[in-house]
Amino acid sequence: MFLPTTGAELKKLKWDKLDVILVTGDAYIDSPFIGVAVIGNVLTNAGFRVGIIAQPDISSDVDICRLGEPGLFWGITGGCMDSLVANYTAIKKKRLTDDLTAGGKNNRRPDRAVIAYANLIRQHFKSTKPLVLGGVEASLRRVAHYDFWSDSVRRSILFDAKADILVYGMAEKIIVELARKIKDGQDTKDIRGICYISSAPKPEYFELPAYEEVVTDKKSFMKMFDMFYRNNDPLTAKGLFQQHGKRYLVQNPPQPSLTESEIDKIYALNFTRDVHPYYQAQGKVRAMDTIRFSLTTHRGCFGECNFCSIGLHEGRTIVSRSEKSIVDEAQKITGLPNFKGYILDAGGSTANMYGIDCSRKQTQGACQDKHCLYPQICSSLKPDHNRQINLLKRLREIKGVKKVFVASGIRYDLLLSDKKNCVGYMQELVKHHISGQLKVAPEHASEGVLKLMGKPQAKSLISFKQIFEKFNKSSGQKQFLTYYFIAAHPGCTEEDMRELKSFATRELKTNPQQMQIFTPLPSTYSSLMYYTGIDPVTGRKIFVEKNTSKKQRQKDIVVGRTIK
Repeated sequence: MFLPTTGAELKKLKWDKLDVILVTGDAYIDSPFIGVAVIGNVLTNAGFRVGIIAQPDISSDVDICRLGEPGLFWGITGGCMDSLVANYTAIKKKRLTDDLTAGGKNNRRPDRAVIAYANLIRQHFKSTKPLVLGGVEASLRRVAHYDFWSDSVRRSILFDAKADILVYGMAEKIIVELARKIKDGQDTKDIRGICYISSAPKPEYFELPAYEEVVTDKKSFMKMFDMFYRNNDPLTAKGLFQQHGKRYLVQNPPQPSLTESEIDKIYALNFTRDVHPYYQAQGKVRAMDTIRFSLTTHRGCFGECNFCSIGLHEGRTIVSRSEKSIVDEAQKITGLPNFKGYILDAGGSTANMYGIDCSRKQTQGACQDKHCLYPQICSSLKPDHNRQINLLKRLREIKGVKKVFVASGIRYDLLLSDKKNCVGYMQELVKHHISGQLKVAPEHASEGVLKLMGKPQAKSLISFKQIFEKFNKSSGQKQFLTYYFIAAHPGCTEEDMRELKSFATRELKTNPQQMQIFTPLPSTYSSLMYYTGIDPVTGRKIFVEKNTSKKQRQKDIVVGRTIK
């Protein structure tokens, strides 16, 4: 159901006051794909009165004051992505469109939205209830971090936003525990998965190098980031603290991963899968074209690509929903207005990680000395795509479903390592689940660049392509592989891009168009490389292209605008 977003809705509900008001940088979409909607529905299901203010005007009190003041806390998020990523391209040009804004024009989300909204609340509600930060923007900026857009090391966003608490990662369990403790007048500082500011350190926690140290010393920054990254597994992580001036950022260990039954309960909540009428009246929200008829089968990613933030935010442990939960949601989708029989995606960050994870990790935590997929598939990981094959078959059998697409993209190295089910899975995909093209993300072809990215070498892509083409030919269908590549990643030169161009022409028989320029996302190893110019594994200096026009030139070498 929609949560109230206007005073009129509060009156209709006969609510004189809300317990929690959530403020977001996206239009209000009541969908399981939208974090603020999930949090709102989870809190409502736990018995709290929750309202949402989406994309408030930061120049006035009209929007931020329309629901009054909450009784427990304000929840603030920049939206489904970091606001600076949403607002600017990789070469720092302003984005003109926004798929998560009604009307599609990018004019409603402020830069550094979390800070802007916190300031807006403080401006109009003096000495108000606690400000609680959450979502991707807050989660990835919770400790001192390199910020590409200002080309500087910034302190924890908790200090810049002058907020009280930050919840990091996927926060459904955290937010309910927090709301209950605030309601009951209990101390919240022992809640796992939160950060807060303290006048004193916690002696039993690990100390990160201080902000004042890392802002001037790149080696200290590298040490800090490595300690921070290694302490994010729910089973093994220690608490952390970091001095900022005379105060300390304190990060409690993460919350345990959701169980299958817990994630099933979240997706069983009564989402309308639509834009709230208040925002719908302002124009079309283009994101609905994708998410309205799509399914999330699981969360998390154990790929750990160095440029990606998914593993840090969603977790490196795969949390899969039960087949029944997914089928039940699919049946609900068939009853939605304008459903034409096509489920546009059944997947997650990586579609073919559904139902797969390392049993050792589930009981002992992620390994500190190696990765699951890089430089090769770990022997402790036993890839088995049978569960996803069965899920896709069940989804196809639902009355009213004509086609179920797998649009999320797959890890072909993971699939190739499943000797038992690789052929069966590919047959299923090619015959039933591709909408003309299958997405894969090799990202590059140069051996050195792929190592710095933490991606598999090109030979596995060639093997996968051969298998795909074999089944595609036998099926008689005209379907294609779509390749996603990155230009100007740390360590990448123009010569590397020429090598990629040659590889794509020779081996892939294509002129790639899906090419993006690298963006250093906060709290990723690739961002660390971009800032320091050092390979964190070897300690050696690497080339980093920081000139905007030369970044564009790297892209143009491959997409065909320039070849010299």
